[in-house]
Amino acid sequence: MNTYRSKFRYFLTRLETVKPRGLDKLALEADKEVWQETDCLACANCCKTMTPTFTPQDIKRISAHFNQTPEEFKEKWLYKERGSGDWMNKKQPCQFLDLKTNMCNIYEIRPADCAGFPHHTKKHFTEWVHVYKQNVEYCPATFKLVEKMMEKVGKV
Repeated sequence: MNTYRSKFRYFLTRLETVKPRGLDKLALEADKEVWQETDCLACANCCKTMTPTFTPQDIKRISAHFNQTPEEFKEKWLYKERGSGDWMNKKQPCQFLDLKTNMCNIYEIRPADCAGFPHHTKKHFTEWVHVYKQNVEYCPATFKLVEKMMEKVGKV
């Protein structure tokens, strides 16, 4: 993975300065291909090694599901990150992950950050390079996306 990681990081860093024409269209095509080949339940590494950011709406929705106040929910499960002030899981793997099945116990009401992960098409490809650099280590779908982008774009 180290060799791939350095190649991927170099490729992504170059894309931040050299922006090939049609890059976002290629990223959308690659993303569709990736999801035909990826089974998140076979991995769940995001839930095992990362934490989502809980928005106030997430906290309100999920705490109501557990018949808790938002304050009770935060006290039990979350901590406030210094600097950003974001609400994050106290522990990893995620307390809502069933480790036997890799399924989320609150899937229907999961945090927006989880629902959108790995955020491949959230923004223009070059605006989100920092996220790809981070997620390529944790997420097979992001790994495949960057690999496909390297094939489609070629050397930048």
